[in-house]
Amino acid sequence: MRGFAKQCRQSVIAVAEIYMADTRPSLSFPILTGLAGRCPRCGKGHLFQGFLELRSRCEACGLDYAFADPGDGPAVFAIFIGGFIVVAAALIVEFAYQPPFWVHAVLWAPLILIVTLGPLRLLKGVLIALQYHHKAAEGRLHPGEGI
Repeated sequence: MRGFAKQCRQSVIAVAEIYMADTRPSLSFPILTGLAGRCPRCGKGHLFQGFLELRSRCEACGLDYAFADPGDGPAVFAIFIGGFIVVAAALIVEFAYQPPFWVHAVLWAPLILIVTLGPLRLLKGVLIALQYHHKAAEGRLHPGEGI
């Protein structure tokens, strides 16, 4: 697993160097850096300091992460994707085997936790990186006006 993580890190850094040299905006860099949990600007610094807690800034390039506000977006995506997977699996098992209800509880409770909590960090990283890439900010009624 460590070799795979090292390869992912090297791929993100290689894409970062290409992205910095290229002036055309590309979605591959923000998506890769978000999935790797790296800084959306340089691709080298860490984005998270815990499971879902953001660092205050990038330790490599100094980017302030105060702009990052994915809100409930990652949770919504995780719930919809996980819900689809668990409901489809539960229906297949129900129609194929008709097990008692306690079997459903034993099977689907752990799967719900895995398919919702597992991708949560990845989705949060991608949404933050895309937010930086597209320069997304709070909505304003007039330019330069705070809410």
